[in-house]
Amino acid sequence: MKKALLLLIAIFAFPSAKLSAQNFYAIDTIQQIEISFSQANWDYILDTAKQGFDTYTMALWVKINGIQFDSAGVKYKGNSSYNPMNAKNPLHIELDHFKNQDYFGLKDIKLSNGYHEPSSVREVLLYKMARQYMPASNSNYAQVIINDTMRGLYTNVEAVTKTYLNDKFYSDNNTFVFGDNGGCNLVYKGTDTTLYYNPYTLKSDYGWPDLANLCGTLRNNISSIESVLDVDRALWMMAFTNATVTLDSYIGQSAHNYYIYEDHNNRFNTILWDLNGGMGVFNKATIGPSLTTAQMQTMSPTLHITDTLWPLVQKILAVPMYKRMYIAHMKTIVNENFVDSSYYFDAQYLQSLIDTAITSDPYGFYTHTEFITNLNSTIVDGPKSIPGLTELIEARTTFLNSTPEFLQVAPIITSVIPSDTMPLLNASFFITANVTGATTVYLGYRGSIMDKFTRVQMFDDGLNGDGAAGDNIFGKAVTMDESIFQYYIYAENANAGIFSPVRAEYEYYLINAYKGVVINELMADNVATQMDPYFEYNDWIEFYNNSSSSIDMTGYYLSDDAGQLTKWSFPAGTIINANSFLIVWADDDSLQVTGLHANFKLSATGEKVILTNTTMQTIDEVVFPGLLPDMTYGRYPNGTGTFGILNPTYNATNSPPVSVADLQRTTVEFSVYPNPASDVLTIEFDENENNSLLIYNMLGKVVYKGNINQKAQVDVSALGKGMYFIKIKDQTKKFVVLK
Repeated sequence: MKKALLLLIAIFAFPSAKLSAQNFYAIDTIQQIEISFSQANWDYILDTAKQGFDTYTMALWVKINGIQFDSAGVKYKGNSSYNPMNAKNPLHIELDHFKNQDYFGLKDIKLSNGYHEPSSVREVLLYKMARQYMPASNSNYAQVIINDTMRGLYTNVEAVTKTYLNDKFYSDNNTFVFGDNGGCNLVYKGTDTTLYYNPYTLKSDYGWPDLANLCGTLRNNISSIESVLDVDRALWMMAFTNATVTLDSYIGQSAHNYYIYEDHNNRFNTILWDLNGGMGVFNKATIGPSLTTAQMQTMSPTLHITDTLWPLVQKILAVPMYKRMYIAHMKTIVNENFVDSSYYFDAQYLQSLIDTAITSDPYGFYTHTEFITNLNSTIVDGPKSIPGLTELIEARTTFLNSTPEFLQVAPIITSVIPSDTMPLLNASFFITANVTGATTVYLGYRGSIMDKFTRVQMFDDGLNGDGAAGDNIFGKAVTMDESIFQYYIYAENANAGIFSPVRAEYEYYLINAYKGVVINELMADNVATQMDPYFEYNDWIEFYNNSSSSIDMTGYYLSDDAGQLTKWSFPAGTIINANSFLIVWADDDSLQVTGLHANFKLSATGEKVILTNTTMQTIDEVVFPGLLPDMTYGRYPNGTGTFGILNPTYNATNSPPVSVADLQRTTVEFSVYPNPASDVLTIEFDENENNSLLIYNMLGKVVYKGNINQKAQVDVSALGKGMYFIKIKDQTKKFVVLK
């Protein structure tokens, strides 16, 4: 068994030399975690600690993908998922509990045991979905071995720690509260802060008065709620947990499993946690009997709207605009995940990824048949019935789309256009939107990702850059106060609202002020595009000088961390000529002196890059999404345009963005079958000439190199289960390997 495990880890855990914390949570990987205790009765010791003072036990060592950490802290975690009779309990590992150490910056590792989850995909799937709309943990899988004995497959979820807070909210020392125990419903209990000690857990050194103020504002002053709460993020959290029937959350019976963190704008941000009870596993919405599958399928989209025990729902949704925004968000979640069945395809992929690990799990709670069956059908577990994913979601989608809330007709936004795509700093310009069916249109905007959005009304009066009055073009004059301008549109009528982009405020449109040097293009997963001066394929960032004069970048800074803007400085004498390019290799290699080499790498799963000048003014920043191997994120038109996914143009003028339609067109120019495959894959290409053929895994490692002249057959039997990409010329196609 162990030999098979090591083979699996060789395939999944080390797909790229660019090992990092991001890879530890890459969704297509299975991590290997080994724990060694000196005590043979380690399970009894962990049980005793859990039932006593919930303390950590010192392990001799913990190994993560072969890297050993001595004297790490380990304990059991969980409430309903923990049981001293279980052979496989959820784990919390603190690498730095007894000794200062970390795994590529990670210190906390939290592992769920799959209790009451026959399909084994809900938690990873729900976090993946949530990350489209709000800050949410990364998650994947890990196989755990304790004292040389396999304990089984766990879900590996990124802990909400100071590192997480810094990454998402750019600080970590403000009020931080965990709604862990039942009854964390944000009901106001008065100004006596001792009344909040139970059931909330304060994770920061101070902050009880801030929590009381939030609860008091919810109850007594809802018109001021946006001063103490990021309402949009709360709406996304409530819409997400309701749409997905994730009731082991704020909206469920226990009103728990969330964090709130107060950012530097003095507003609390809601953070999802512990999603393993989602999609119908936990089935209690109120004090009383459990919900049946039929009741969960038809659960009201405005659950608790009149319940005083859930003031976050009751008070916020009592505001008509907030309720319309909430329904707009829920519609987006349903349309983007359920209507097109993408949740089901993702669930199938995850099951194919972990199938072998599930089969070899000695302490799994369910049979392999139940694992497969629960994707579509109910599994009965004692007195509990756990609905199949499709059984729950398909009926719920039909129901939601038939509710009065979903049937209301929202406005239509057909275009959003700035009058200047790169205005001068401090210059005025107009944002316009073509909107029909609206009574009111708003512009939300801010000058930095760290600021909160300001929402102002737009007008169709012929006086705001909107053309003629009454032509359904709404406009608003704004000023380029900062180097960037982030914005979205919200339109509503008396019945419904709509956002553009639909994932706002989490996603937004971006305008950059005109400046000399801009971040022009970047590659976060360079597999075979461009070698650096040392013949290595590393991440790179391209800069472009829009001005007519050379610019000395001595003392400028580059960073991927908003909390550490001075992470890497451009060396003295760095000049970028007029209308020219400059390349920085993001390879974290300070020993290489030919060329420019930053002291950090880029994450192929997406992150941010920030350029600041000698006075610490941010002159450009870009937040880029996850990128496929050898694809870039860059401006079009070159040097001045907005960002999009491009075919790489290293040190050269950028090409037009690659649209979804473009990708779909290119993938049909060669065929791949059978797909999924298990042994031999056949590829047919429409060109009668030799072309290189590359196959990548999900993290960008080339697992096959060859050639094709119209047709090729590739033996994929040695590849691990999962999704792969075939690249021929500039065309890419996905395929899945099954065993």
